[in-house]
Formats: sequence, C-alpha cells, structure tokens
Amino acid sequence: MKLVKKGFTLVELMIVVAIIGILAAIAIPNFIRFQARSKQSEAKTNLKAIFTGQKSRFGERDRYSSAIAEIGFAPERGNRYYFDLGDLPGAGGAICGALEPRTAAVPAAGSYCGVEADQLRYGAQYATATLNAGVITPGAVMFIVSSGGGMALAADLPGYVLANCPACDFAARARGNIDNDSGSDEWYVSSQFADLAASNCAEVTPNNQPGSAINSRNDVSCD
Repeated sequence: MKLVKKGFTLVELMIVVAIIGILAAIAIPNFIRFQARSKQSEAKTNLKAIFTGQKSRFGERDRYSSAIAEIGFAPERGNRYYFDLGDLPGAGGAICGALEPRTAAVPAAGSYCGVEADQLRYGAQYATATLNAGVITPGAVMFIVSSGGGMALAADLPGYVLANCPACDFAARARGNIDNDSGSDEWYVSSQFADLAASNCAEVTPNNQPGSAINSRNDVSCD
C-alpha cells in the first residue's frame, strides 16, 4: 500500500500562531505586573522595620528619631527604593538631612536620615532626584493625631516634631522604581492614623492603621 503523508496546512499553522499570540498578549503583561508587585514587598518590609525601630527608640527615650543609626535601620544592598525618615532633628538635636549614599561599594561615614536606592547596582536612574521626579499625581496622605496632646504631621512629608515629644508621632517614606519606566512607586508608614485621598495612582484605604504601609502612588497601576 502506498503511504499517504499528511502535514499541517498553512491555515492551520496560522491559526495556531494566532492562538499563541493571543495567549502571550494576555499572559505576559499579567506576569510583568505580578513580578513588579512582588518587588513592592521591599518597601513594605523596610517600612515595617522603620516602624519597629522607631517604637523601640520611643520606648527607651520617649521620642522618635530621624537618624537611621539611632533606630538601627540598615537595609541590605540591592534596594530599589530610597527610604527617608525626614529632614528633622536627629541625634543631639542636630539636623541630619542627607540620605546614606549607595553609589559605591562602601558608603561614606556620616549621620543620615535615610538610605538612597542602590545606584551602584541599578544605575543613575535610581538617583533620589530622578525617583522624586517620577512621582506624578500621587494620592495625598493626610495624617491624623493618634497620641494625646500631639499634633498632626505635615501631609505627604516624612519626619516628626521633636518639641512635642513624648506626645509626638512620626512618618517615613519610600520611593522606588519597579518596572523601569519614568514613574515611581511611593509608600508611607506612620505612628498616626492616615487617610489617603482618591487618586487613579493610589490604593485608597480609609483610616490606615498606624504601622501599616500606605501605597500613595502605585507604579504598577499608573505606568
């Protein structure tokens, strides 16, 4: 008997290619968003560490601090976010308004109020000024007094007011880039309750609890 060899027709191959293309168009963006969201855990974990360090400091000295050395905050290298505790009084009432630079393998010694993103690993696009420029139309964070006799922190700003301690509160901020576009991802943590104004780029959750990470600009959803 003569064997008849059959193969796929051109139409059948085109249909298969079209189906693969449709599946890829659906799956790849979802995978990229999932991957980017997993990177946000860095901000949430480190802000929680700041909150824990601040509460420990308050238990010892009845005040918070903007100096990372005083609260024991030292995140690992390779951080995509910078962390800012505020340009306010730190150790001994001195102003520590600089973030620890991470442009070299060994950072310079000094008194710092936060940590820069790791530019040595990720490049100049992770410079603090560049990450700040990427915060477009953020959700406005409004802090609410949670300690008796204290006063509300300035909206959208990290730090604390030394004069009001022990009736005082603090807030810290993280900004980073998780999907290599021009926009930045922004988070806050505070000892106060906080409300987040409605924004297309914010994850709105009314009355965020003290110590919870607040996503005021979601880089995954915005860009």
